[in-house]
Parts: sequence; C-alpha cells; structure tokens
Amino acid sequence: MSDILCVTNRALCKGDFLAKIEEIAKAAPSAIVLREKDLPEGEYKSLTARVMEICERNGIPCILHSFINAAIELNCDKIHLPLHILRGMSSVEKEKFSVLGASCHSVEDALEAEKLGSTYITAGHVFATDCKKGIPPRGIDFLKNVCQSVSIPVYAIGGIDEKNIAAVRNAGAAGACIMSGLMCCHDAKHYMQNFQKAGENIETY
Repeated sequence: MSDILCVTNRALCKGDFLAKIEEIAKAAPSAIVLREKDLPEGEYKSLTARVMEICERNGIPCILHSFINAAIELNCDKIHLPLHILRGMSSVEKEKFSVLGASCHSVEDALEAEKLGSTYITAGHVFATDCKKGIPPRGIDFLKNVCQSVSIPVYAIGGIDEKNIAAVRNAGAAGACIMSGLMCCHDAKHYMQNFQKAGENIETY
C-alpha cells in the first residue's frame, strides 16, 4: 500500500480537475485529501460529492478538509483540520469521524493534536517549496523530533519529491503528502511508481 497522501489544489491542475482526480485515484495513493479551502462551503460540498464518488469507485479513501458540517452531512467519516479548527471541535463532532487529521508546525502542535484526538498529523513544511516562498523550511531534524514526540502516524508535507522521500521515511514518518507533483504531472501512475522506487534508497540530509 502506498504511503503517499495526495493533497488537492485545483488551481495547479491545468486540465479538468475531476479527470485528474480520477487519474490520481487509479494511481492508488493511500488517500486523497480534498483541500480546496478557497471554496465557500456550499461549493465545496458540491465538489466533494463528486470526488467522493470517484474515490469510492477506485477504492481510495477520501479525506475532507476544514468543513466539518459538510463532512457530516455527506456521511464522510474522514477529515483533516487546521489545528485552530480542531481546538473548537466538540466531542460529539469528533465521534462522527474515524480518521481525524491535523496540520502541525511544531512538536508542541503535534502533542496538542494527539491530545485532542487526532488519528494522524501532517508536519511541515519540511523542505523548501513554492507554496511557502520566502519561509525557511523546518528541515528533517524537525520532522524527526515530531515523529519521536507522538505515537500517531506523522506525514511529512512541503517540498517532498523523489530525491528526499527516503530521508522522510528514515526520519520515522508514516509517509508524505504530495500536492503539486500529482496535480501537475502528466501521468499520475508513472509518477507514483517512480516515487515509490526512489524511496527504496535511503538518503540522509
């Protein structure tokens, strides 16, 4: 099973977004996180229904992002949240989800997310990335410290590619989140195969 989480960003997708989701789903990532945070909740919910259908048809988990009510209304029991939204989540709401992810940027964040009931976290940004231009990456030692501080799976995010995925795994991460690579590639299956193959050779940073 893949250890790669696809995080979506339709703004990076040059062609039809749903066609790209279908292509990525067929490439078998561990899950697809529908992150389209710029959408109003109503539009997000409409898009989600179509993405969930694609994921279900291909046997890939669909993890929603930020919109708790939309997830509950669509009977999706998997969601990823910024830490500030997780803090305000009620225990009744948490019971609706079997998968509850949180975005973390420090060991303190990670510990808090675990305490609040997260089943996994993302930690970043680990390497330099265009998504965080001008902001220094936190580095592989940061990732190691986060992985050692919690007992739940940690997925690295930010600048992950074929050249550094082995270092990410070697740091103790359960896997990595990929956004632009999968959104922009011409062949998601080939991209994923190369990604997995590249990770077989452990590198250190």
